[in-house]
Amino acid sequence: MLSGLLARLRLDPRLSSMVAALIVIAIVLNVMTGGLFLSAENLYNLSIQTCVIAVMACGMVYVIVARQIDLSVGSLLAFSGMAAAWIQTRAFPPGSTTGWVVSIAVALLLGALVGALQGALVAKMRIPAFIVTLAGYLMFRGAAFLVSDGQTLAPLHPTYQALGGGVNGAIGVSASIVLGLLAAAWVVWHSWTGRRDQRRYGIEPAPVWVDAMKIAMMWAAIAGFVWAMCLAPDFTNVDDAGAPRGRGIGVPVLILLFIAGFMTFVAQRTRYGRYVFAYGGNPEAALLSGLPTTWLVWSLFILTGVLAAIASVITTARLGSGANSIGQLAELYVISAAVIGGTSFAGGTGSVPGAVLGALLIQTLDNGMVLLDVSSPMRQIFIGIVLIVSVWFDVVYQKKA
Repeated sequence: MLSGLLARLRLDPRLSSMVAALIVIAIVLNVMTGGLFLSAENLYNLSIQTCVIAVMACGMVYVIVARQIDLSVGSLLAFSGMAAAWIQTRAFPPGSTTGWVVSIAVALLLGALVGALQGALVAKMRIPAFIVTLAGYLMFRGAAFLVSDGQTLAPLHPTYQALGGGVNGAIGVSASIVLGLLAAAWVVWHSWTGRRDQRRYGIEPAPVWVDAMKIAMMWAAIAGFVWAMCLAPDFTNVDDAGAPRGRGIGVPVLILLFIAGFMTFVAQRTRYGRYVFAYGGNPEAALLSGLPTTWLVWSLFILTGVLAAIASVITTARLGSGANSIGQLAELYVISAAVIGGTSFAGGTGSVPGAVLGALLIQTLDNGMVLLDVSSPMRQIFIGIVLIVSVWFDVVYQKKA
């Protein structure tokens, strides 16, 4: 019955099941924490926590779709993040505007260069990606330690810290409401253009009531998210009565939305995206078809390197410092998010929105267990079980397909 309803609504059963699981888990955690989990303040923190893993997962989808792997993203996050912190605290005077701008540029450049190096070893020298990125995992974790000589680098520039969603790291209530309204309008426009394109190519669009229900569900999700973010208290910004004003949507969330939207567009609407999925579906056929497979694989590692650098900026900005411990186990969470979101290790199948939902699911479980005072080892065991179950589900799904 449920599968029939999803088919009539033309909804992806995998994404729909993930959303349903998230809702159930959120309700259970909220009951177990006495209403703390679904508080506006915790939901704001959860949205920020999700961004780091989700940003890197957007790139990991492409890598796994192309039958590759990148185990170095966590260490690269630490290396580029420590380099950015070192520039702000050692290379420039404290509070220098030039310093934090240069630090971001250097972090992105390091990410691209490391990605290019690893991509060249994989694509041109034919060294397995597992070996190359495992070596990168070790080397760049060590390099991060050497950059700071094992010290925590602080403080970072206040404007830079805003990129992490902390103090002054949200856009405020008014701007969030405007952004929500624009998102709601985009949902309608996207639905209308989709129906128009289907008619243009001779495809019968879904009944109007189906699209209306989809729009209503998206509107509800947008309204709920914006409402929760606007209720999150900003204790550094109070009104005349001394009550904290609402934060609004965090800057890291805006960064994630832009990256996820862009990566989804590339996957679905560009030649590059089609090449990646074609290569992942059948590398030999892609090579015989004349696709630039060497360049394609090389570019994927540059992409993951840049996204890891962006994640490092968000991480160090949120912490307000550069610490050698940042990014530990991040590569495993990133890969887990992509796989839980429906990306298959068999290649050729993956979804950026699914990976973002996977990251949200992982962070929801982790956040809830922290609130329940579950120890770190037990949290890792539980998330590992979730990963195994999701891979098993992928195997079953592939057999049915």
